[in-house]
Amino acid sequence: MLLSFRLSGLVELLGGERHGDDVLITGVSSLEKAGEGELAFLANPRLRAQLQTSHAAAFIVRPTESASLKHPHIVTRDPQLYFAQVAQLLHPRPVAVAGIHPRAIVDPLAKVAASAQIGPGVVIEAGAVVGERTIVKANAYLGERVEIGDDCLIHPNTSVHSGAFIGDRVILHSNAVIAGDGFGNAWATDHWEKIPQLGRVLIGNDVEIGSCTTVDRGALNDTIIGNGARIDNLIQVAHNVEIGEHTAMAACVGIAGSTKIGARCQIGGAVMISGHLEICDGVTVMGGTLVAKTIREAGVYSGSYPMQTYDDWRHNAAHLRHLDELAKRIKQLEKEIAVLTLPTE
Repeated sequence: MLLSFRLSGLVELLGGERHGDDVLITGVSSLEKAGEGELAFLANPRLRAQLQTSHAAAFIVRPTESASLKHPHIVTRDPQLYFAQVAQLLHPRPVAVAGIHPRAIVDPLAKVAASAQIGPGVVIEAGAVVGERTIVKANAYLGERVEIGDDCLIHPNTSVHSGAFIGDRVILHSNAVIAGDGFGNAWATDHWEKIPQLGRVLIGNDVEIGSCTTVDRGALNDTIIGNGARIDNLIQVAHNVEIGEHTAMAACVGIAGSTKIGARCQIGGAVMISGHLEICDGVTVMGGTLVAKTIREAGVYSGSYPMQTYDDWRHNAAHLRHLDELAKRIKQLEKEIAVLTLPTE
């Protein structure tokens, strides 16, 4: 069913101030592509000119844009957030159609809520628990003793192995692998001995994990992802990693084992984080950065370094730490040399 709202209805539900005609909104789009019945937002002032050329039915803007805008619009402090909330209203998450598909395989010792939806080809092992109104789509796998909370959405071909505990309203996208073995091996002179991975994966409420992302079970302790975390596609979360509440990570991040990342952090794409580190709350790491040491102060961090031999890198890195100090000393020496070379009468 196609959902639609008048601007007045959106303001009643989400707040803000309505200006202009009470138009009907049937969809959302960008300023450039929006057309009849669609709502667009302006968050970047550099795109202000597009307000005059856009064919959107209405706009979401900050108070500073409202006075000169003749088209219907909603005024709010954070247009992007408001836009996200409108998009959720117009495109709500799917509602479970209760029942187990005849081609699903559910062990008699599993507990599946009567309101849950289990799709074709799904396999649910003994002792697994699936909560109320949770949707498990085609060909997903839930291992022994897996527990999944209420109102979750498990997309096709996702694998959740034994010992995983997943909270409420969690979204797992296709081909994610939760609680696979961590990379644990001991060198025995001439071969590797596997270290059994005996920990669990604990995922809090309202977490979203992208396609082809892997979250390894702990070696002894647990791998933990806090409430509200957002983890993009193609991310490796190694064993015993802990990720704090509402931390977000863009694609292709790699986190080595036993690292602890705080709450409300933002990790850019392709960031590599070494093992056994700690990153405090409120840290932003720019894309492509190598995090090779603990971060104890909130702030924005970035940097990359060309590949070279380890010995060369170690020696150069020691100098880089003092680069600003060396630059100041050079400037001072240049001033002293200039004085010494002044012509004498």
